[in-house]
Amino acid sequence: MTPLAEILRPTTLDNYIGQQHLVGQGAVLRTLIGSGKIPSMIFWGPPGIGKTTLAMIISNTLQRPFHTLSAISSGVKEVREVIEQAKKEDGAILFIDEIHRFNKSQQDSLLGAVERGTITLIGATTENPSFEVISALLSRCQVYVLKEFGRAEMEQLIASAVAYYASQGRTVEVKENEALMRISGGDARKLLNALELVVNRAPANENPLVIDNQKTVNVIQ
Repeated sequence: MTPLAEILRPTTLDNYIGQQHLVGQGAVLRTLIGSGKIPSMIFWGPPGIGKTTLAMIISNTLQRPFHTLSAISSGVKEVREVIEQAKKEDGAILFIDEIHRFNKSQQDSLLGAVERGTITLIGATTENPSFEVISALLSRCQVYVLKEFGRAEMEQLIASAVAYYASQGRTVEVKENEALMRISGGDARKLLNALELVVNRAPANENPLVIDNQKTVNVIQ
């Protein structure tokens, strides 16, 4: 079963929530994407604020081949395989999640392909790249800081989830959202996972389903 967070993942900049300092009208990333020419870049910010989603939107918008690796489970071998594939493609993007987990030799394996433009690298990290990414790679990338979601963004996410459930014939009313906000800690994925858990745990005949703080706490605990 596809998680709610994946179902609601936006596919265009216009549907993307948050990070308006980067993707709002006239902002740097929107301008670069509009030009069709993007540099290699690193997205730095806390979990669950749209780093992966933004990379996917960039690829979709520019209609570029998109490869993704996780630094947790991938190494030099996987990087080289993607680079060899990218040599046969035009403008391939390589997205590496948690790039700070790559050691020096793993990061070194990216340098030539980034330098030559064989790949456009998009790295995502929750750690300061100045300390976690080697200087040679960092100098070839632009670093963009993504901000933690605030209340306004989280309320947008809740509204999107409620609209989705309505389209599926389930009326959900979030009467109080403080518990959801507290549990999520600014992480969109946590918020949607918590909301989905509350909805899935409720009896199917409870329609409309009214969610308050107590109901959220009872289910999550």
